[in-house]
Amino acid sequence: MHDLDLTTLRLFVAACEQRNIARAGEQQHIGGSAISKRLAQLEAQVQAPLLERHRRGVVPTAAGEILLEHARAMLATADRIARDMSAYRHGVKGQVRVLASVSSITESLPDDIAAFLSLPEHAQIRVDIEERNSAALVSALREGLAPVGICWDAADLAGLQTRPYRGDELAVVVPAGHPLARLRSCSFAQTLAHDHVGLPANTAVHVMLARAAAVIGQPLYYRAVVSTFDAALRCVRAGLGLAIVPRQIAAASGHGAGHDARNRAEDRAGVRIVALKEPWAQRRFAICFRHADQLSPAARLLVDHLAQAGTPP
Repeated sequence: MHDLDLTTLRLFVAACEQRNIARAGEQQHIGGSAISKRLAQLEAQVQAPLLERHRRGVVPTAAGEILLEHARAMLATADRIARDMSAYRHGVKGQVRVLASVSSITESLPDDIAAFLSLPEHAQIRVDIEERNSAALVSALREGLAPVGICWDAADLAGLQTRPYRGDELAVVVPAGHPLARLRSCSFAQTLAHDHVGLPANTAVHVMLARAAAVIGQPLYYRAVVSTFDAALRCVRAGLGLAIVPRQIAAASGHGAGHDARNRAEDRAGVRIVALKEPWAQRRFAICFRHADQLSPAARLLVDHLAQAGTPP
């Protein structure tokens, strides 16, 4: 079999999708008779009938359905090649829409994206960030509504490709005078004897804590449910309960100092941060996308940059 002609395959796909050769010709700006001639040559080339002609139009045969699937894949690859070569010829341009969980946005993601955009070779790339909970984020990626997402890697990521990003650690934040404030670390079970301040039920942290409480067989009581980590910390400072949040967010001041220095900073903030002795407290974020080959050049550059930023030194 001689090499298949991409133009003829494009006309074949148009005829299958329009179910009518005349309408396919209008779409592709070519006469219907010219399409019919090319399609007849294609059938001779593959040695199989590809279309059934009816009074009202055409439908693909069984062989036509097989060729249609391959033709769409070949045309998509050809289009990506043309787009990628054009991008490299004129300097990479583009817009990348990133869906991200609140944890990743509150921590390192904005700084990592800012560093990416500050590079001279990325001057013509625009990156837009939208906050989504993990479930909504994954659903949007599967439906092709956005190219890239950042969320906790414990989410249901079936059907998506991933690359590792940064990690974080969940910790218990308590008011300075709380019974757990004198401890350096505690178990999740110990927190269940006290009121919690939490995020909405559709967030990854809420779901994880609910499952952990169910495993232990103890109820988890929320005295307040708020929409952001900042609001949760405000409730903790007011003495409404404890909150389990990323340590990196809770320890914005005094982070990286010694234990005594951290305690002084926490006291000034009216809270104490207690380590959580659970394996699931150590979390890892993932960069998610449908398929690497389907990413635009700008999106691939961003994914590579974020993956490198999340690689431990």
